[in-house]
Amino acid sequence: MKGVSLDKVFSVIDGQQEAMIDFQTRLTAIQALSPENGGKGELARARWIQSWLDQHNFPPVEYINAPDPRADEQIRPNMILRVPGENRSKTVWVMAHLDTVPPGDLKLWESDPYKVIVKEGKIIGRGVEDNQQGILCPIFALRALMECKIPLAYDVGIMLVADEETGSHYGIDYVLSQKKDLVRSDDLVIVPDAGNPDGSTIEVAEKSILWCRFAISGKQVHASTPHQGINAHRAAARLAVILDEELHRAFSAKDSMFDPPESTFEPTKHDANVENINTIPGEEIFYFDCRVLPQYSLSAVEELIKKAMARVEKDTGVKIEVTYPNRAEAAPPTSPDSEVVKILSRAIKMVKGVDAQPIGIGGGTVAALFRRRGIPAAVWSTIDDMAHAPNEYCKIKNLLSDTKVFAAVFSGKDL
Repeated sequence: MKGVSLDKVFSVIDGQQEAMIDFQTRLTAIQALSPENGGKGELARARWIQSWLDQHNFPPVEYINAPDPRADEQIRPNMILRVPGENRSKTVWVMAHLDTVPPGDLKLWESDPYKVIVKEGKIIGRGVEDNQQGILCPIFALRALMECKIPLAYDVGIMLVADEETGSHYGIDYVLSQKKDLVRSDDLVIVPDAGNPDGSTIEVAEKSILWCRFAISGKQVHASTPHQGINAHRAAARLAVILDEELHRAFSAKDSMFDPPESTFEPTKHDANVENINTIPGEEIFYFDCRVLPQYSLSAVEELIKKAMARVEKDTGVKIEVTYPNRAEAAPPTSPDSEVVKILSRAIKMVKGVDAQPIGIGGGTVAALFRRRGIPAAVWSTIDDMAHAPNEYCKIKNLLSDTKVFAAVFSGKDL
């Protein structure tokens, strides 16, 4: 919408601060835990958002509900809000998720996780950053543009989906499988579910993910007679050291787009074995978390792992089985020169005065689901990365600035 100033829109957004705090407060009070996390899903939260949208004269919402017998009314809600723009040839999509994670150890919280407190410019409560900031900002951007009667450059769609925290099977994965033509290859997709404190990074690429579970079987005996047994713990330790050294050596390339720039191979979880010190364990289970640069195939990583396992089996007499609880080849990256990155970068520059840089990350996001379908997606927000942490917070100034960025993107002003 060239030639139309956004100063009035930005002023309206600044005036919405108390409404934003109220929105966060009411949303936080409605638990939205997946059944895997001990909850009944997101339906109550979706209905509150629906009532809020109705009160503020938004268009009707379409629901694509995934069946789940464990959840309230046996559904997991996925909300699709669409507002027409002047140019109907494409849609600017923003996808955020309705569910949150449990609060964790309550002793680590300074307040009730489900009762928002406002302190030193921060809104504190479970979910306020992950992902309620991503829900709030595009909605309030649309509200300000509607109030100022500024047309949208293109159609705008907001997807509020279930189940992001536990796999997206009932969320965006279900939506895209049921509505194959909902998001088109020339649409623009923004996922406000990762970022940095000044909003200067746009995630466009992700590493492959390989979680490895190693189960080592030996022979349990008394620790005073090790020659009569096969120490599964020693064999596991040997395998962990070999993998740590050889994986890093074999897959040592660096790519400056990513942070960190290299593939990572980290031994992490270790299951309990024997309960007493003077018993040699016959069973041992441990895990690796591998984040692999896209230039390498996971099959190559797996081949090295199998060779290392075979050597340890031969040297120690144990049997080793490996399974992969999570295996995801990297999705094709979003080009730094794509339209969504360029438009988002210009809006960030306009509002924040910073030059946003395209980056790659080791973590996985739902943007990969779009990218695998040939749809470029950009992941962006301004956050201190408090997701899943005790005393989770979002900064009020970030709510205001990110809302302005979305308003600029939606309006097309000078973009």
